[in-house]
Amino acid sequence: QVQLVESGGGVLQAGGSLRLSCVASGRTFSTYAMGWFRQAPGKEREFVAAINWSGRSTAYRDSMKGRFTISRDSAKNTVYLQMNNLAPEDTAVYYCAFSWQPIATSQSSAYAYWGRGTQVTVSS
Repeated sequence: QVQLVESGGGVLQAGGSLRLSCVASGRTFSTYAMGWFRQAPGKEREFVAAINWSGRSTAYRDSMKGRFTISRDSAKNTVYLQMNNLAPEDTAVYYCAFSWQPIATSQSSAYAYWGRGTQVTVSS
């Protein structure tokens, strides 16, 4: 069993930045990939970013490239999502996810455990 707890969400104006954190517990963290997904009101959950077990390989949704950065600190069992130049369309609940696979993937089916999410609200 793996527990994931996200934090760092909030309310901010367009153009601002936030860093989300996700702390994992219950399993060896350093050998598995992690990902971030988001779900906006009335929309399906979508992939945001993923990072492989070593942190040396990452994947992003095209619209996030250059604005979002995923990273991990295995010593702290934590994965981060740095979000810059946020826009109102980034408003969503952001979820951290744990995959049994070592590679970064955008496929939600590859993730076995999910956090409860953290709300990000961006006003114009």
